[in-house]
Amino acid sequence: MATTMLAADVSHWLRPDAPTSADRLFRHVHGRGDRSSDRLAPGWPYSFVAALETGRTSWVALLDALRLGPADDATTVTAAQLHDVVDRLTSAGQWRPGDPDILTGMDSGYDIAYLPHARADLPVVLVGRRSRSPKPSDLERQAQGPTVLSPPLERGRCPG
Repeated sequence: MATTMLAADVSHWLRPDAPTSADRLFRHVHGRGDRSSDRLAPGWPYSFVAALETGRTSWVALLDALRLGPADDATTVTAAQLHDVVDRLTSAGQWRPGDPDILTGMDSGYDIAYLPHARADLPVVLVGRRSRSPKPSDLERQAQGPTVLSPPLERGRCPG
């Protein structure tokens, strides 16, 4: 049996025509051209879980969508969503004990260190993209080793 693949993401449904709707949040929207046309637009973030097709296709099947409120944490909501989706897949016979674990991919907006701990009871392998922090941590710097600086080049001479 092929591995079941899921994707989780949060996407915003922008509603610039609904500035007074309940529980709306604001999303930074990049303008066209120069940065002076950037703005904040009201709308609602939704957390999605979709099943991905196998092979060379871009088709997906949306399995779950939840609107996030102002106090919701995307990682916590996604952990609960994954639990519900895997329960439904198991109940429907789409995953059975002995099948390969469900591969789940997500972007960098999630706490990828917390999710495996929160979903340790599920037959899920989580693949997440780690956001690159602007400044490496002390552990990352130690792992890289010492920085070696090359001597300055003399004007008019090629190195080597």
